[in-house]
Amino acid sequence: QVHLVESGGGLAQPGGSLRLSCAASGSILEIGALRWFRQAPGKQRELVASITSHGDTTLGVPVQGRFAISRDNAKNTVDLQMNSLSPEDTAVYYCNVVALARPGLIWGDYWGQGTQVTVSS
Repeated sequence: QVHLVESGGGLAQPGGSLRLSCAASGSILEIGALRWFRQAPGKQRELVASITSHGDTTLGVPVQGRFAISRDNAKNTVDLQMNSLSPEDTAVYYCNVVALARPGLIWGDYWGQGTQVTVSS
């Protein structure tokens, strides 16, 4: 089993910054891709950023130039640095991990509980 704990959400003013963190724990043998998704009220969940096990990153078009994703393989963590926030970034942000874990020793897709990010003056 894999357990994900997200932190760092909250309220920010337009133009401000927040940093989200996600820590994975459990019977993990290997972690593959790490991703952040978000879902705003009335909208579909969308991919915000992803990072491979080799450190290659992809950012969604709406956040390019403002957000950055990073990972610490030793700590099994993934961070999302969010700068120049706008009200359109308001959403629940979810951490997503692809991991090889016990029991079963199979690759699985795991999700955090979500953390609210609100951008408002």
